[in-house]
Amino acid sequence: MITTLAETVQNDLLEAIEHDSLTLPTLPEVALEIRRAAEDSEISVSALSRVIGRDTALSARLIKVVNSPLLRRHSEVTSLHTAITRLGVNYTSNLATGLVIEQIFNARSPAVERTMRECWATSVAVAGLAYELSRRTHKLKPDQAALAGMVHLIGMLPILTYAEDHNDLLADPVCLNHIIDNIHPLIGSKILRSWDFPRALADVPLFHLDVQREQAAADYADLVQVASLLNRPLEQRPTLNKLPAWQRLGMDDLDPPLLSSEVQQAKAFLA
Repeated sequence: MITTLAETVQNDLLEAIEHDSLTLPTLPEVALEIRRAAEDSEISVSALSRVIGRDTALSARLIKVVNSPLLRRHSEVTSLHTAITRLGVNYTSNLATGLVIEQIFNARSPAVERTMRECWATSVAVAGLAYELSRRTHKLKPDQAALAGMVHLIGMLPILTYAEDHNDLLADPVCLNHIIDNIHPLIGSKILRSWDFPRALADVPLFHLDVQREQAAADYADLVQVASLLNRPLEQRPTLNKLPAWQRLGMDDLDPPLLSSEVQQAKAFLA
């Protein structure tokens, strides 16, 4: 049952979205610099390395990702330059952008901070699964798939920030969750459009929850949808092979199929 508070807050937020008065999170400056650099088709690995290298924590994360079981080759990578060489400029740009976004998942309130941490942990697990699904099905780009997973819940942030300033909403988790479930996809898509993300990624928050969506070809919303369902405990999953997204991705044709142990490994890819 929708409470009066939930209805009021939801209407207020929807009105703010409509009038462009809702404060949206901004993309961290280092992510903007990385994306601008990657737009230069002539950029060298050394030049991109200098841009990313200004953020030591990000550099360390990228090296860790390249050494993860899903990407590691015969020799361990120990330098950012080598990591970018192995991934390529576009690949590095998308993964780095997603990893930088973690910086905006923070809050003043311990309760909201805890929820944001859980949100980011889910985003990272889904990103790893989307990456692996893309890699195995050979449909869509794995690096874009990972970025789609990392941003599919981004619309929760303005709602949680709003809740920090409204104690009555913060004190009613059922009401807050109802609002998040109903409007975070719309807000998420608006955020990604404001960041100039391509439509293929900006549409992911809007469509990844629609399990009956029909269309001609698989897209990143399909990948994130299936990855999100694989991230659930087994007893909470629907019958996956009945879903249109599953069929568009050709998941039944995987040889070998994605094993439970590999699902766990993929979820830890970006952790």
